[in-house]
Amino acid sequence: MGLFSGFEHIVREQEPLAPYTWLRVGGPAQYFAEPTSVDELVALVKHCAENEVYVRVLGSGSSLLVREAGVNGLVIHLAAAAFSQISTDGNKVIAGGGAKLSHVISTAVREGLAGLEALAGVPGTIGGALHDNADANGTDIGQWTTKATMLSRTGAIVEQQGAQLRFAYRNSSLDELAILSAEFTLEKADPETLTKRMQKFWIVKQSSQPAANENPACVFKDVGGMNAASLIEQAGCKGASVGNAVISQRDSRFIVANPGTTSDDVLQLIEKVQSAVEEKLGVELETQVRVW
Repeated sequence: MGLFSGFEHIVREQEPLAPYTWLRVGGPAQYFAEPTSVDELVALVKHCAENEVYVRVLGSGSSLLVREAGVNGLVIHLAAAAFSQISTDGNKVIAGGGAKLSHVISTAVREGLAGLEALAGVPGTIGGALHDNADANGTDIGQWTTKATMLSRTGAIVEQQGAQLRFAYRNSSLDELAILSAEFTLEKADPETLTKRMQKFWIVKQSSQPAANENPACVFKDVGGMNAASLIEQAGCKGASVGNAVISQRDSRFIVANPGTTSDDVLQLIEKVQSAVEEKLGVELETQVRVW
């Protein structure tokens, strides 16, 4: 592996990506790496920049669709403990970009820090949640974020805080290659009360969405205050399918990838639903799933 000489211990070739995504479909990565420290990650990204190798970063894969052909370049998976650390300091929670959002919420609740519990049941990592400004129950993660440390495509460490941070619906200013860590400033509250709130939000979320073992992904965004699931159902697409990919009966924003589903099935189903919604309702339905 001449291109990645010196990184052989963390870089693999032709790694199947389907197992790293919730949809469980798609082809391999030309190169795949799991660095074990920030220093190792920085060195790897700088090496790729110098050798003109395109880099993608993979989180939990909850909103990722990989094409059947796979992807060229390097995919970096931030699964090591170094990227998942969570700590508290007074009314602040500091979390690595690879930490699961659910673990950060649980930590905050246990420490009696309120704000993030409304996001209980939202899948993904802190990095993905911040990049897309995850929201639920009238709360978005951006409103509690006071600092974010990122890694650029050239391997430089970049920090945003205060007024530099900008968040909008399913969007943020955190658009560098990777989010390394973030700081959340929360409000003091009773841990027992917070626990009950968190459990309530989690139960409601789980009861209204397809189960993880169905290989689901939330594909469609709400549009200008209009509920995407309602639009899809009005267009007659609830339960619609292409191949083995199906619009979820529980929540029409989700596509479920039944056994035997291909990426092409999912892509064609997305197009089918978007066309029907635009033709029948005059609304352009946007997706929130990333396609590699």
